[in-house]
Amino acid sequence: MSLTAASPSPVWRSAAGTAPSPATAPAGAPQPRAGAAPPPAPSAEASAPSGSVVFEQLGKVYASSAGPVAALEDISLQIPAGSIFGIIGRSGAGKSSLLRTINRLESPTAGRVRVDGADIATLDDDGLVALRRRIGMIFQHFNLLAAKTVYDNVALPLRVAGWRPAAIHQRVEELLALVGLSDKHRTYPARLSGGQKQRVGIARALATAPEILLCDEATSALDPETTHAILQLLRDINRRLGITVILITHEMSVIREIADQVLVLEQGRIAEQGEVWKVFGAPQHDATRALLAPLQHGLPDDLQGRLQAEPPAQGAYQRILRLGYTGEGGLEPDFARIAQALHSPVRLVHGGVDRIRGHAQGRLIVSLPGTVTLPDFVHLVQGPGAIAHSIEVIGHVADVEHSL
Repeated sequence: MSLTAASPSPVWRSAAGTAPSPATAPAGAPQPRAGAAPPPAPSAEASAPSGSVVFEQLGKVYASSAGPVAALEDISLQIPAGSIFGIIGRSGAGKSSLLRTINRLESPTAGRVRVDGADIATLDDDGLVALRRRIGMIFQHFNLLAAKTVYDNVALPLRVAGWRPAAIHQRVEELLALVGLSDKHRTYPARLSGGQKQRVGIARALATAPEILLCDEATSALDPETTHAILQLLRDINRRLGITVILITHEMSVIREIADQVLVLEQGRIAEQGEVWKVFGAPQHDATRALLAPLQHGLPDDLQGRLQAEPPAQGAYQRILRLGYTGEGGLEPDFARIAQALHSPVRLVHGGVDRIRGHAQGRLIVSLPGTVTLPDFVHLVQGPGAIAHSIEVIGHVADVEHSL
């Protein structure tokens, strides 16, 4: 097989549940006093489970001095109840605009949003208040009241909803225990770390036992360790309470860690959507590939600089191969099988494999002696003899024993 770096190398590729029932509230959660606004009655067409969101041909246009600006165009998708759904895109892709239509902080100019089957555009003022009590929201910069203690920040939505003091106290105690801040009742936000502030924001968002939790860049202002802790807390809340979590971010690492499904937005349109492991394993759109690039195991710069398209005219050399794994079919790297299939010992030069929702994905850069005759790759990427989902010869390196 003759492959050159001057033209794109051929890449051999293989041919390509029920959501948990959401809890209405944590065990023992108090109820609002009599007279509080009830949730809106579902429409006749509403048959969706609690916590589901559906966008139907949604569009959003903003007015500007330069003329109309389309922020969202023809967005149609379903977010299952009880799932963790990630929305990702570059700055200006329309992520925040889309998220804010769910609780009607933004009103679409076309299409509709359904929450639990009901068209939220038809709600009157009382119905809108009731809807927003069923939808919690946390923010990038926490939005805590600096002059209020942790306790009072969490209690605020309950007081607004008309809960009795005893019920408020019980609920706040439960929530602070849930987010790991039982000892911070009287602490003011200025004395909290960024992670602690976001935990207060999460507790406040959960105060009225919502069905849906919206997360607007909730970890963007946090360091990596704190980000991981907050994401683990959100996943725990999702599992324990059955709440639908919808988060927007520009970081694919956040999506990889927590989301079940992902939507990629590009210039206000859907570029790609699906289960996270499938989108990460075999991205179909340029926007997705660009967002994933920082997480990919690419060639190290020093190896890239020594890579040659053709074998050297004389002297020993190594052929460099890239093996790709998408997560399909349970196929995982097995170096014994790889060496057997290629009829040669192989060296791992670079790369890595991650596990996403139980699926092995990644890339391995391996080398083998240039004297080895390569088999037909077609039989190595499909069927029982498959050793990878894609195999590509990416070049040649002289004296690999000394230079790699």
